[in-house]
Amino acid sequence: MAGVAEPRLIVRGVASPHTFTFRPSDAAALRDADIIFFIGDKMETALTGPVAALGRKARVVRLAEIRGLIRLPLREGGAFEEDDDHGHEKHEHGKHRHGDDEDDDHGDEPFDTHIWLDPVNAFAMANAIADTLSKIDPANARRYTANLTALVERLDALTAEIASKLAPVRGKPFIVFHDAYRYFEDRFGLKAVGSVAVSLQRQPGVRRIRQIRRKVRELDVACVFDEPQFDPRVIGTITEGAKVRTGTIDALGAGIEDGPELYFTLLRDMAASFRNCLAPAGN
Repeated sequence: MAGVAEPRLIVRGVASPHTFTFRPSDAAALRDADIIFFIGDKMETALTGPVAALGRKARVVRLAEIRGLIRLPLREGGAFEEDDDHGHEKHEHGKHRHGDDEDDDHGDEPFDTHIWLDPVNAFAMANAIADTLSKIDPANARRYTANLTALVERLDALTAEIASKLAPVRGKPFIVFHDAYRYFEDRFGLKAVGSVAVSLQRQPGVRRIRQIRRKVRELDVACVFDEPQFDPRVIGTITEGAKVRTGTIDALGAGIEDGPELYFTLLRDMAASFRNCLAPAGN
């Protein structure tokens, strides 16, 4: 939308898409909107009701439902090291093309909704956004298309940059706090072997922590990652006495300034977090 208008962001900063507090100004923004973009009802659960009630005059685009999107099935139970291929066909790296209309027919099958962590999906979403904007605002269609072209070039460069940065740590086993990074792992050949939390609705108990401590030993785990939104003491309990490094990764960009550079900063920061913890300086 650069050069035309600025979108209004509803879920900002460190707010959770599941539980964020809806403000009167947000209600007004939804009522006035011509288009509402969001991932989907299973991701921004706190937004689903307000969109239905207040966004009646807007075109609502659920990005998790668009054509051309890579959708990965959910991994169950938090322990998935047995599935070395991550349970799905690997998707090859490559340049993006305008008009790609490959469609994965998943119907109502549940899938992982952290779709933005694969830059190939970012292209698919950008393409859908540009197409929608052009239809709603045809007077500026050329601008949207030009912006899309520039964005695709940046996404291709970003993908190549991160692939090169992470090449030395491909296949090194690690554990995450919750299973949010599968799209990033799949795109760049990383190997998560488990997650501390099975569900974000409840903290891991004593039994779960014992299971993860055993997994750290038996699988020669290189790193255990926490997240800024969760209590770091759990990770401390898991890694106490173990020869394993710890790091922090963030799928939401909680500490990054909102704006058009957020996505690029988010993925670069994630790549740096994986690289630094899996292959620290000097190794």
